[in-house]
Order: sequence, then C-alpha cells, then structure tokens
Amino acid sequence: MAELNLSPQMADATVYEGEGGGYYAWTPAKSPVLSTAELGAGKLVLNPRGFALPHYADTYKIGYVVQGTCTVGLVSSNSPQEKVIIINGGDAIPVPMGSISWWFNGGDSDLTIIFLGESSQSYNPGQIDYFFLTGTLGVLGGFSTEFISKIYNFNEPDSKKLAKSQSEALILKLGPEINMPGQSNCNIGDYVFNLIGCAEMTADNFPLLDKIGLSANLVRLKPNSVLDPSYGTDSYRIIYVIKGSGQAQIVGLNGTRALDASVQEDQLFVVPKFFAVALLSEEQGMEFLCVSTSSSFTPQHLPYVRIYPLKPQVKNQIA
Repeated sequence: MAELNLSPQMADATVYEGEGGGYYAWTPAKSPVLSTAELGAGKLVLNPRGFALPHYADTYKIGYVVQGTCTVGLVSSNSPQEKVIIINGGDAIPVPMGSISWWFNGGDSDLTIIFLGESSQSYNPGQIDYFFLTGTLGVLGGFSTEFISKIYNFNEPDSKKLAKSQSEALILKLGPEINMPGQSNCNIGDYVFNLIGCAEMTADNFPLLDKIGLSANLVRLKPNSVLDPSYGTDSYRIIYVIKGSGQAQIVGLNGTRALDASVQEDQLFVVPKFFAVALLSEEQGMEFLCVSTSSSFTPQHLPYVRIYPLKPQVKNQIA
C-alpha cells in the first residue's frame, strides 16, 4: 500500500468569489487522499442577500451550517415539488446526488456551510462537480434557443432570457426588491438534523441517511482533553475543524504513525478505514465535524489493555 498523505489542509481552491459570496474547495492536488478515498469537500460562504444559483451535483453530501441562517430550496429527483427549508447554525442537511437545490442568505450576517461527502460516482473522484441550471455555466445555456423555445413553449426573446440573461456564474447578490421565501413549507425534521441538540446523526435516528450512505457527528472537546483512539471497519472518516485547535495522531499498518500534526480551525483531514485516530485539544478546546462513508457508522474504541509482567519461575531447591 502506497503511503498516504494525511496532512490537515485548508481549502486550496477558490472556485468562485463575488459580491454575493464565495465557494472554496479542497482538491486532490493538495489533498490526494480525497481521490484515493473518493471523498469531496467544499465550503459555501454567502454574504447577506447572497444567492447560490440552482444546481445539482454528482456526489452524496451533508451540509453543516457553521454560522448564520439559510433558506434552502430542494427538489428531489423522485418528487417535482420544491421543499423550502430554513436551516440555522448547528443544522445538518443531507443532499442526495442529483437533487436540485438553491441556497439564500436572508439574514444580516455572513453564512458559512461546509459540505462533506463521497465522490465515488463523481466525474472527478476527490471533488464535487456542480451542474448549474442557469448563469454563465448553466446547463440550459448549452441548449440552442430553438430547443428552449420548443421545450418551454417560449418565443425566441424569452428563450434567450431564460438561458442567457444571468451574467453571474455561481453566486449573486439579490436586491431588496426580490422577495424570497421566509418560512419552510414542509416538516423540517424530515430533512434537517440539529447536531447541537444530538451530536450523532445516523440512519438509526435519521432514516434519510439510508438513501445517501453517510452519517455525521459533532465532537466538542474541552480544553486540554483527549478523544480516545478509535477506528472504523467499514468507512472513511473526513474531519473538519470548526473551531479551536489541537494535536491529531493517526496510526495505521504495522503500528506506523501515519499522522502527527497540529490541527486548527478551517482545516480538514481524512482517517482511512481501520486506521486509529486520537485527538488532543489545546487551551481553547476544539470542535469538529466528522462525516463517515457509512449511514450507520459506529467507531470502535481501542480497549485499555493492562500488560502484566510474567513472574519469573522459581526453581525447586534441594535441601
């Protein structure tokens, strides 16, 4: 087995940045283990009134709200009805592969959402590929106006407007004259799980995860405390540090230490299957999100083993 580079990394690619916000990604160029493990990671930052254009992706992923409030529009592949969902800090929302979604920050402060998932079916394993409906990179813009007019029964000017009028690529800032939904139109509990209230999200307590094959947990370490060593038998783990800092060690084959590094806010690292990981927080403590490529992940903790020294044998003494 080739040696894996498990070094913690910040997002290394600015995919888009504009007035409405930005999208940043971790790529295999900087974190090759993402490709090996077929994982994907990205961070969406929306400024107030920022709007991420409708899109779908070729990965299953979980979005976690690090800060802020967001209105999400979600259209599942098996249902044409759009669900409007309000999510807040601490909420996790699974996003199935191929589902169409848009994201809007209707609050007064910046919104940050981290997306972690698996990319085994991605065109580029190790990253999340997005397909936008409109905008300069939009799928609709790739069709001719003749096709658009016949598909949607539009005249040619309206067809061009639908496919070509939006000049932004990924994110734009909406003006105050545009009214966006202010409340959910469905049962939020069917789509969103708050990890602050319950730190572990698996298919056992959130059945939607069965459809995407992922689970997540939120870990908060007090200052100068340790997370005992654990390993997984059926999945990779991708860990994103939300706040604080500490030390991470990962041990793999033949007792070899595969990672011994400081980790800090906004860094990400991967724990392979069967590799044991332990973390030690520093003075300010540490909080991190862990997403596993199993819908019912249960970490296996290394037991405390006491090794007793063998007593030396006493030879019989002949009087």
